[in-house]
Amino acid sequence: MSVTDRGLLYGEGVFETLHVRPDGPWLLDRHLERLAGSAALLGIPVPENVAELAAGVTHEDGALRLVVTPSTAFATLAAVPESIRAERSTGIRLLTHDLGVTRRPPWSLAGAKTLSYAENLAAKRWAQQQGADDLLWLTSDGFALEGPTSSLVWLEGDTLFTVPPERAGILAGTTVAQLMCCAGALGLRTGEKMIPVGELDRAGAIWLASSLRGLAEARTLDGKQRAASPWTPRLLELLGFSRRRG
Repeated sequence: MSVTDRGLLYGEGVFETLHVRPDGPWLLDRHLERLAGSAALLGIPVPENVAELAAGVTHEDGALRLVVTPSTAFATLAAVPESIRAERSTGIRLLTHDLGVTRRPPWSLAGAKTLSYAENLAAKRWAQQQGADDLLWLTSDGFALEGPTSSLVWLEGDTLFTVPPERAGILAGTTVAQLMCCAGALGLRTGEKMIPVGELDRAGAIWLASSLRGLAEARTLDGKQRAASPWTPRLLELLGFSRRRG
């Protein structure tokens, strides 16, 4: 990488984080598709051989990051942090906060997974400083959006819902897409809608979904305790995470 690379200097690059299993990277094709979409929004070409960076990579419970900048492409591999693995079973304390956005400008990159992640990480640190584990962003009029590094899923009766990415102007989640495709195997219906945070609080269960977590259940929302859902282990198993705690 050159010291003048725009990815290094300005965060003008894209990345994908994939969960790696003994049989290889999980949902690789979907991640590559989203990587290409993110790069297109930034006007960055994706090398034709970027998929080869993931070829043959295996791990018991690993995190593979694919990175593309204007001048290079590379991959890193590490074990999933224990803190993230624990969230699959113990859940998280979730805090909400207004993102301060009512309408995205036409140049918004909110639908791309860019290297400009400092604000996302700052949001999580702020939540942790308030005694929570993670943050759920809201529109200025109180509708739920997404977490800084995750997608929102909730259960109403026998239906799993998530936020419609295009309507909300947020990043489409690969883990959520897989969950919605498979939920019928457990007798669950699926849907997308915008939901005010007051209604979300009455949901049967709330999760944040991401590639490494799978699902992390919100055990508190803005300080209010929530009962553990019996659906959490079943959905984690559906996504292939139940055997990957240790």
